[in-house]
Amino acid sequence: MITFLVSFLLLIVGYFVYGKLVERVFAPDANRVTPAISMQDGVDYVPLKPWKLFTIQFLNIAGLGPIFGAIMGAKFGASAYLWIVFGCIFAGAVHDYLSGMLSLRNNGASLPELIGKYLGMSVQQFTRVFTILLMVLVGVVFISGPAGLLQNLTSLGQWWWIGIIFVYYLLASMLPVDKLIGKIYPLFAVALLFMAVGILAVLLIKQPALPEITDGLQNTHPFAIDVPIFPMLFISIACGALSGFHATQSPLMARCMTNEKQGRPIFYGAMIVEGMVALIWAAAANVFFSQFGMGENNAAVIVNNISTEWLGVVGGALAILGVVFAPITSGDTAFRSARLIVADMFSIDQAPIKNRLLICVPMFLVATVILLYSLNDVEGFNVIWRYFAWANQTLGVITLWALSVWLMRTRRKWHFLTLIPAVFMTVVVLLYILIADEGLNFAYVPSLVASIFCSLLLTALFYYKELRRK
Repeated sequence: MITFLVSFLLLIVGYFVYGKLVERVFAPDANRVTPAISMQDGVDYVPLKPWKLFTIQFLNIAGLGPIFGAIMGAKFGASAYLWIVFGCIFAGAVHDYLSGMLSLRNNGASLPELIGKYLGMSVQQFTRVFTILLMVLVGVVFISGPAGLLQNLTSLGQWWWIGIIFVYYLLASMLPVDKLIGKIYPLFAVALLFMAVGILAVLLIKQPALPEITDGLQNTHPFAIDVPIFPMLFISIACGALSGFHATQSPLMARCMTNEKQGRPIFYGAMIVEGMVALIWAAAANVFFSQFGMGENNAAVIVNNISTEWLGVVGGALAILGVVFAPITSGDTAFRSARLIVADMFSIDQAPIKNRLLICVPMFLVATVILLYSLNDVEGFNVIWRYFAWANQTLGVITLWALSVWLMRTRRKWHFLTLIPAVFMTVVVLLYILIADEGLNFAYVPSLVASIFCSLLLTALFYYKELRRK
């Protein structure tokens, strides 16, 4: 329990200490006019209050990742706590803050536009397609999960809930940001925070035995030989530590901020809170595994069991609703982000609703096809989820490299803030796709060597190009 409590405290300290440092490096200007004021259009560029901005950003990024991912990552033992804490403070929150603030400085530009500015047009074109695909995958994996949980709570079947969520997604992706998202997200936030605080309270009261760093960092996964901590842990726990998906959501809030000083609580702070949620569920999952073993791989079953057993019928139902709202409020803004990326790509004015329909309808048709495949059987969903997790981290890597270029050009002595996590995570995503069953399924040691070599080669290329440019 000591490791858990220290980890929780470190996340809070990280916000006030390291978050303040990163903010100082960026140097926000409170007097600069933001795009919410200069480009106000009543649809996407709409000034919102700071507390609403934080609520929306937190719910945007806190999908199933910090819950389901943390539950699966808990199987690796105490290493999961370390990755959540240090990944969140030094990689994820830095990634979210700088990408959000750069979008703010570039008129709320979508992530592919920012990447193109610093990594070139070729990378921009690749990122556009890659990001849109990732957004559709996010929408798909964040439909079936909550639909299944809602089925357990009500008399309606899963397909009814899928249809209801799909209709909501379509409305949320098209309507002005302050008309639907801005009004219902505070209610969703209450349920999500109730869930997290409720589970945390039970942990503090029960004081269960949890993995401790003093016990060692050995891999406790039941299939440890086939599922090594490096890189599998760093792919399993994404949204609670580092997630490229977050950088696609930050422009939504960058278009609604009225002061650059709001950036640290909205971007860095929301990521820290998400890390806390991941930490809580990782600890709760460890308690579940100690009682029932690690044979259960359905995270929804684990969530349902923990919530109802620890919080009672009513409290458990509210907690499960919190888990349901988290992915839904990420799925809707994923489709909204995809719409804006397509609009930026083809310079389509989003004020007329017919232009929004022109983009959304084909996108939802593609999502329906992928959803039908994922629901065909359990393995179909697992495959989609694994590809989503890898694509998520890969996008985070690309974003970190772009941020490193910006820091190298504007804050030269601080470029290591993003370069170190960029190099580390490059090794992770390369190694994963080389050894995973859904990847190339190569041997571990030569794949690790190749991944490190490629990462170092990219680092050398980074310095060569930036020094030559200077």
